[in-house]
Amino acid sequence: MALKHEPTAPYHSAQDALRVLETVARHTTGINDTELVRETGLDPERLTTLLRMLRREGYIEQITDGAYITGDSLTRLGSAQGREAALRDKLQRTLDRLRDSVGAAVYLSSYVDGEVKVAQWADGPTTPVVNEWVDFRYSAHATAIGKSLLGQLDHNGRRDHLARHKLPRLTSRTITSDRLLLSRLESQPPTVPHLDLQEYAIGTVCAAVPITAGSRVGCLALSLPVEHAHRLRQAADTLNRNAAPLLLSLTI
Repeated sequence: MALKHEPTAPYHSAQDALRVLETVARHTTGINDTELVRETGLDPERLTTLLRMLRREGYIEQITDGAYITGDSLTRLGSAQGREAALRDKLQRTLDRLRDSVGAAVYLSSYVDGEVKVAQWADGPTTPVVNEWVDFRYSAHATAIGKSLLGQLDHNGRRDHLARHKLPRLTSRTITSDRLLLSRLESQPPTVPHLDLQEYAIGTVCAAVPITAGSRVGCLALSLPVEHAHRLRQAADTLNRNAAPLLLSLTI
């Protein structure tokens, strides 16, 4: 399966953060802001933003003289023993924070072995998850998650998926034409969130943004009750701007 590699803003942010993290890791006794600017080549303002994010996520710490050293999160994720549990815990805490910042249930999904998989999510009493009345594996054509994942595949990859999965009408808004779906996926810019405007379920709207790490096809999504549809695009933009920590965790 070939991928369409069209880097998005979270990808660039994660790559820059990884460059900072690798530089800090090389300096076991610490490195200050001035040295980081010189060694990474990043703009000071950009570096400040990345350092703030890396400190919040626990990947670096600032010691008494103002220099930066690697933090506990990097140690846990860098260890072979218990890495999977550490990664899942790290992702969950980030998802919980995203849920609170966007005021919506959020989902981390991936495309594994030709199928849509919702790996983790964060919900709450005021941010309920979508009622999965049709398995997400069989409704990629109707969900923001599915469309975002399919959108990251090449044409043959999409064709392969559609050959294995029919496009049933789930609501009056569901796209049931292969040709129309493929056309919309092809014309969708990578920086624009995929939307589900009651295509999967009446009463729910969703948005998803890609978070591709290496050969891993993934996305970050949110869902809202239709009465909050006016918040969807702004919430999707917030989700996109804050996707870099998740992508960084998956990359390390």
